[in-house]
Amino acid sequence: MRHILLAAALACAGALPALATGEEAWDSIKTQLYGERALLSGQNVIAIDAPYRTYEDARTDLAAQIIAPAGTNVAKVTVVLDENPMPVSAVFALDRPQPSFYFDITMRINGPTPMHVVAETTDGRVFVSEAMVKTSGQGACAAPPGTDPELALASLGQMDIQVADVTPGIASGKLTSLASRLNRMDLDISHPSHSGMQMDQISLLFIPMRYVETVEIELDGAGFVEMTGSISLSENPRVGLSVPRRTQTVDVTMTDTSGTVATKHKTLPGF
Repeated sequence: MRHILLAAALACAGALPALATGEEAWDSIKTQLYGERALLSGQNVIAIDAPYRTYEDARTDLAAQIIAPAGTNVAKVTVVLDENPMPVSAVFALDRPQPSFYFDITMRINGPTPMHVVAETTDGRVFVSEAMVKTSGQGACAAPPGTDPELALASLGQMDIQVADVTPGIASGKLTSLASRLNRMDLDISHPSHSGMQMDQISLLFIPMRYVETVEIELDGAGFVEMTGSISLSENPRVGLSVPRRTQTVDVTMTDTSGTVATKHKTLPGF
């Protein structure tokens, strides 16, 4: 499954016309991802939390909360940054579909772009919401790495897991009816997330592309969600997720595009 999702992301990046903007780009992306499937309004299903203008293009926090319509659950969530070089920026495939799902994630925003969050529910419906994100013009995907590439590789794959008894959700209070049943999990991943568009400041050669391909998260010994990444992930990305309140253990497996695999286990206090 993760290879299919990655192929979709790469296909989107390669198929977009060089001058495609706005609705043109989104029309191309949604057709490649969903074909003729109807995309329904996410007005009462998806709440997006994104800055009107980024404070730091290379590390922007984007978040959304999804509450599935009654009688169904959230099965998959796709984050699309229409104008990024790899528009399909993150995909969360839930092994255990949930009535409510929250995420926030640190991303590179390469330039002003619409952001689409698409949620698929277990009854086969597809919902979409949109926000506009403006930038400060730093060109994040080609910006030089924030740390020395050799030092970054030395710590690559180190992870930190924190689970807090904090209600996840959108600050404005939208779509929070199920949040009281959830805790928040934060995962920090040490990874340079090289986009393939960055230049080594000493050699002036391009640094080969290398980013977090998948993050598999198990709760209490069973699969919970698999995230597929892209070059849109920031350097040393952080991912926040809603998790069931009585979670006892968390296991994370990170795989990057060079085949490096790293794991992390955490037993939560009180268990």
